[in-house]
Amino acid sequence: MVKLKTNEAIDEMRAAGRVVGHALAAVREAAEVGVSLRELDAVARTVLRGAGAASPFLGYRPRFAPVPFPAVVCASVNDAIVHGIPDDYRLRDGDLVSIDCGAELGGWVGDAAVSFTVGRPRPADLRLIETAEAALAAGIAAAVPGNRIGDIAHAIGTVCRTAGYGIPDGFGGHGVGRTMHEDPGVPNEGPPGRGMKLRPGMVLAIEPMLIAGGTDDYACDADGWTLRTVDGSRAAHAEHTVAVTADGPRILTAP
Repeated sequence: MVKLKTNEAIDEMRAAGRVVGHALAAVREAAEVGVSLRELDAVARTVLRGAGAASPFLGYRPRFAPVPFPAVVCASVNDAIVHGIPDDYRLRDGDLVSIDCGAELGGWVGDAAVSFTVGRPRPADLRLIETAEAALAAGIAAAVPGNRIGDIAHAIGTVCRTAGYGIPDGFGGHGVGRTMHEDPGVPNEGPPGRGMKLRPGMVLAIEPMLIAGGTDDYACDADGWTLRTVDGSRAAHAEHTVAVTADGPRILTAP
């Protein structure tokens, strides 16, 4: 069931989203060659703690997961698409890093992700990241009253496919509110004009995920969480929590 948010609730969600934006910015600034993924998680923990926010990621255990998630960020490097568990891996020159982070503040949740390179970037990685961000922007632009979920999916998928990238099958965005995952689901590809009609008060996490090799195939690591490209190509992930309003889309997770 979709839970519509009042304007006041959306303002409160913006406070949680701002914490997410600040955490992602801090992690990105700290991400240098030689820094471990576990250290990046510690940076995000410090930001959340300083804001009086909790992590909806830490301890989260959906049905597919063999163990609760042990960190406050997902840190996915190179061929990891999403859900990477921060560990002692130290960043290397040219790595492509995707960081996903959430915050719970005042009973409301924000959720966002960003991809970036460390050290000297590969031109192909920059193009991949730019396309992920363009797909996110296209999806956000379609999040207006009167459109449908399929219009968001179509906007994202068109950008990704036109650039020649793959889209991991079965993964996409979702509603956000009192919990991290609410109805409706927001696919990253699909026909326009289909699905639930968008109404003011809906809040959605829109999150394109791109596979550079052009296939849609992925596999899950032994940790039960990390999704990785089957062909070994790199991946990028971009995400914002967005409110559908009468005045247009409102991004809630900008710093």
